[in-house]
Amino acid sequence: MTSAKAAATVVVVGSVNMDLVAHAARLPAPGETLIGEAFAGTPGGKGGNQAVAASRLGAEVALIGRIGMRQHGQDLLTALEVERVHTGAIRRDEATWPGVAVIMVAREGGENAIVVVPGSNADLDDADIERGGALLRQAKVVVGQLEVPLPAIQRAFEIAREAGVTTVLNAAPAQALPAALLALSDWLVVNETEALQLARAVTLPGDADGLTIARATAAHLRTLGPRHVLVTLGGAGAWLLCDEHPEGLHLNASRVDAVDTVGAGDTLVGGLAVGLAEGLVPARAAALGQSAAALAVSRSGVQQAMPHRSELPPLPELPELSARAANAAHSAVGNP
Repeated sequence: MTSAKAAATVVVVGSVNMDLVAHAARLPAPGETLIGEAFAGTPGGKGGNQAVAASRLGAEVALIGRIGMRQHGQDLLTALEVERVHTGAIRRDEATWPGVAVIMVAREGGENAIVVVPGSNADLDDADIERGGALLRQAKVVVGQLEVPLPAIQRAFEIAREAGVTTVLNAAPAQALPAALLALSDWLVVNETEALQLARAVTLPGDADGLTIARATAAHLRTLGPRHVLVTLGGAGAWLLCDEHPEGLHLNASRVDAVDTVGAGDTLVGGLAVGLAEGLVPARAAALGQSAAALAVSRSGVQQAMPHRSELPPLPELPELSARAANAAHSAVGNP
């Protein structure tokens, strides 16, 4: 069994699920039954996905979470250990079921629809976090998401911030967030839909494109506490707003033929965490996450589609990123 080593550079606090994935030509309409093309049961959960992504990209990774052992539990632990994720801080709960995600994936365009049943993830508590306290204090980056209870993520961020560790909050699935948690988040990473839900006070024109939405919502979200806000826009790239880029920076996405978009956001967050742990400047850390996500969506599956570091092309230098942003800002279309 892989132990939880204090040497972990990235610590992920979050969910671990068994993903039950059905593939069909398209997503069904409400009330419609489709005949599927393939089915698989694979490890997932936002916490597990982000941990695997970070590990494959070269970080020493530990996961803090809770896994129900009534069914699938040992398979989930084994899958993490195979990916060199340290599991010693994961609580094994013999009395409960692990989380399960039911996922439908469309062959046409790779779009997806997901229902998550939290299972043991919903029971993660402060005591579980305290047991992983040494990991949190000695990490370089701590990552959290919202498939586990908010108090657990907040406690983990409190411990991390007291030790001067960078915190990254992937606010997904979107929900109302306490001000204290936002104040503890060095980075807030959301997609366009999540940004709109969190920034309800922002008024936008009805014809606003993705980049316009990202600019406005990021500016508002940054006032709530995070020093860095990254709004991802799928094929249109991402918008980064931070001290280093107070006017904002549009990071173009690589052009790829999407096969399966499930897990793309988790791959990006894992890559971002690795970049930050390695000391990359914010724009290059985000670009590392984008590069990994672009390769992942060109393949089928979730964790099995996540790339290893050796598969990624060299990262662009910061001047090149800035030049791309300048060109995008002068374009009439916000989706280069």
